[in-house]
Amino acid sequence: MTHSGDCFLVPGPVRMSDACLQAMATPVMTARGPEFRQVMAELNSGLRHAFNLTPSEPKMKTQSWTGEDGYKVVVVSGSGTAAMEMVIANRFRSNDLVLVPTNGKFGERVADICKRFCNVKHLQYEWGRSFDHYEIEQQLERGCYEALLICHNETSTGITQDAEAIAEMCERHGVAFVLDGITSVGGMPVHPAKWKAEAVVMGAQKCTAGPSGIAAVALSEHCVERIKAIDQQGETGPRYYFDMISALKKGDDDQTPWTPAINLAMGWGAALENLKVEGNETRWNRCATMADGVRRLFLDLGFQLLADDGQRSNTVTAIMYPEGIDDTWRTALKEKYHTQVIGAQDHLKGKMFRVGSMGETPVDEMVEGCKRMLACFREFGHDVPEIDVDAYFA
Repeated sequence: MTHSGDCFLVPGPVRMSDACLQAMATPVMTARGPEFRQVMAELNSGLRHAFNLTPSEPKMKTQSWTGEDGYKVVVVSGSGTAAMEMVIANRFRSNDLVLVPTNGKFGERVADICKRFCNVKHLQYEWGRSFDHYEIEQQLERGCYEALLICHNETSTGITQDAEAIAEMCERHGVAFVLDGITSVGGMPVHPAKWKAEAVVMGAQKCTAGPSGIAAVALSEHCVERIKAIDQQGETGPRYYFDMISALKKGDDDQTPWTPAINLAMGWGAALENLKVEGNETRWNRCATMADGVRRLFLDLGFQLLADDGQRSNTVTAIMYPEGIDDTWRTALKEKYHTQVIGAQDHLKGKMFRVGSMGETPVDEMVEGCKRMLACFREFGHDVPEIDVDAYFA
């Protein structure tokens, strides 16, 4: 099969399916009636599947938000950043010290959020460079940290952290592990229970192909206990809308404490049903196939990738522009070739572009998009030989 029409290859927000769009077009309903509680139950069950947790019944009044592993899922009417702030604001006291290693913009955002609520040791690595696990181990050996937080998949640089290895370090040193999985959950292997993560955050508009503006958190039993203890001791920092205690009180009743994002919840539920049908591992493999094809194709053509080899992301690839080319190429790609990728951020603006391989993007759309990218590079005078693009995705 070949793809026709636009190629939308950005690392979120991704294109939504017709089922997701149609669900969001459902006439509005009350947030407190049985109809929306059933929506929440189905959403909770879909979230548990996406988080790779034990299953729950997609039926109201069945504690759809929890399962045999003890994790609870909490829906947040806000972006992934809002969900991350909610975790940090409720889990840590002002005198707690946390460790945050970073190698990109979104990890740095995690560190910045932490600075609002607790003390932070920020290990700031060069963008796209792997974490120094020896340095992290040395820090944890000091025995002074309450938690370690990472951005699992750094879309600003196209690198994925070795979460399993970092989780093992945290367990050995008795340090809580918190994961920003906003661009990894649903697109690559994430194992909250196996990694003994206290909290994992996901955003709807990324790997699960839902709408922007709604997110979720998976909380371990220990995390819930600590949040409640800190609250009872009166040591939680200022929060109101993001009060996790209020959310936990409403969870058993398939509700949220405040007016929820009703239509976004319906749309996300439909997107998560698509993920259930496809299967987590099947989606992970499709994303990996597309990312691997993009990496090998552009490397063979002499392009440079930003992220360190061995930890390159399967949901976004960061590719450096050849000499003499900048974001005017990306504008032409969109306007003339009807193909969208995304540019770089901060100090890398105009030096790099990023290709998303997440959500429900089919392989044939990626193949066609790559062909158009190469044609656009040729138009800009860059010497790109004729190459069998399809072979890289077979």
